[in-house]
Amino acid sequence: MPADLVLLSARLLDPGTGRLLPHTALAAERGRISFLGDDRDARALAGPGTTVVDLRGAVVTAGFTDGHLHPVSGAERTMGVDLSGCRDLAAVRTALAAAVRDLRPGAWLRGWGLDPNAFGTAPVATAALGPVLDGVPALIDLFDAHSALASERALELAGVDGPRVFEQGSEIVCDADGRPTGLLLEDAACEVVEAVAPRPTEAGIRARAAEVLAAMAASGLTGGHAMDANGDSLAVYAALEAEDALPLRLRIAPWCRPEASDADVAELVGLQGTGGALWRVAGVKLFMDGTIDNGTAWLETPDCHGQSDHAYWPDPRRYTRVIADLHRAGVPTATHAIGDAAVRHVLDAVEQAQAESGRTGGSGGTGGTGVVRHRVEHIETVPDDTVRRFAPLGVAASMQPTHCCEFTRADHTDNWSRRLGEERAGRAFRCRDLWEAGARVVLGSDWPIAPYPPLQVMAGARHRRPADLSLPPHGPEQALTPLQALQGMTVCAAWAAGEEDRAGRLAVGHRADLTVLADDPLRVPDSELAALPVLLTAVAGRVTHRAAGV
Repeated sequence: MPADLVLLSARLLDPGTGRLLPHTALAAERGRISFLGDDRDARALAGPGTTVVDLRGAVVTAGFTDGHLHPVSGAERTMGVDLSGCRDLAAVRTALAAAVRDLRPGAWLRGWGLDPNAFGTAPVATAALGPVLDGVPALIDLFDAHSALASERALELAGVDGPRVFEQGSEIVCDADGRPTGLLLEDAACEVVEAVAPRPTEAGIRARAAEVLAAMAASGLTGGHAMDANGDSLAVYAALEAEDALPLRLRIAPWCRPEASDADVAELVGLQGTGGALWRVAGVKLFMDGTIDNGTAWLETPDCHGQSDHAYWPDPRRYTRVIADLHRAGVPTATHAIGDAAVRHVLDAVEQAQAESGRTGGSGGTGGTGVVRHRVEHIETVPDDTVRRFAPLGVAASMQPTHCCEFTRADHTDNWSRRLGEERAGRAFRCRDLWEAGARVVLGSDWPIAPYPPLQVMAGARHRRPADLSLPPHGPEQALTPLQALQGMTVCAAWAAGEEDRAGRLAVGHRADLTVLADDPLRVPDSELAALPVLLTAVAGRVTHRAAGV
């Protein structure tokens, strides 16, 4: 049978070893790499329907997988005004004023990407934005997607006039007189206002998701671990695949919230394995805390404002029981845990679940011979003893180095660092320490929190600086090597998914998920890596992006 894809005159870079293979050609058949060898033999495998590409010395490597992203919910969130480039309140007000001028009377304004550092040392509150939103129903996501600012008119329409009690660690922030400031912390509080705000149509969300996914493929991504299945997102993936418009292989972990009943947990177990050819439900996402910037993380000692002193789960013991239930059912979990107390509790829960069931998290595939692999997402500040616990438990460390690069500063003048204080800010995003302690470090963007291009993520892991290189590195001793950064988006991502026997490497029988670059990413300087041209991407042997002239 003829091959589906033949790549010629290539340099083949295997992320497992970091070495170029002694071959110049690759062929794929039925979604798998079927041949590695020389050009002449590869040409003989081509038929009338084969896609044949002469790469003229370009570098082929295993396809990049983003270890943490939100394709559909992110597509919807980013349909509003983009505030991610605003560095101060003047810039925020200018951007919002321009958006207000374009609004129809009575229409809602949505925004995203608002950095709390734009407020300086002042509280994050709607009043700081001045009169620009007077009379306008507006809801603006802060960059972390764990908080939002609502205008006075939006609060009025939602019937919010004071504090409320929630079943999870959420808060409608109020002043000393009990009046809402506009700041909404965590999902339950944000959803009070989101419930009355208009949503895009299903067709609009699907079109925007298709646009985002196509751009992700053009950036070099062939896959992603999608950390939500909220709303109709599973239906969106199914529809896109049916339309041949799904260019990424997606592994999806639906949320389990603190208020979930035993029946809800059982329903999540029942969802496992459902999906299509390129997307499937595999795992469950949980939250142990919120964010340091909001004061909703769970720290072993509170931040400088006396905040971040409790878990997102009102009863952390309930979280431990849910982890045990999922582990016993063979379901891998991914838990958002940013603060040191949150990460410690997750590891304690996994250790207890393993001891009770006999299932481990070590070598082997997820769901294979008694192995269930769990993950901790973010891990922004942890002490040495916690770093050393990941490898023995077989827990993957899923990290987003560009969060450190873009939202914190080496001089600790940023909001995140000020809240933590010098000692804890000095152990920020310990990618290298975790790697050297034997943990599998999976890299991702958490898009739309930070940009998704995988080369930018890997560059940030290597140089620990903003994308524009305008500031000194934050924690340069935590930088990953070029090979480690590459493995974080290939080999380690495959391991975390229990797929190391069929993904993340260039080997016959492995998936033909491929990223083609203009040069060797291991030899390109850190400061130039993000700009390295992506020439072609392929998923299951099908080209999903091809640059002009290739």
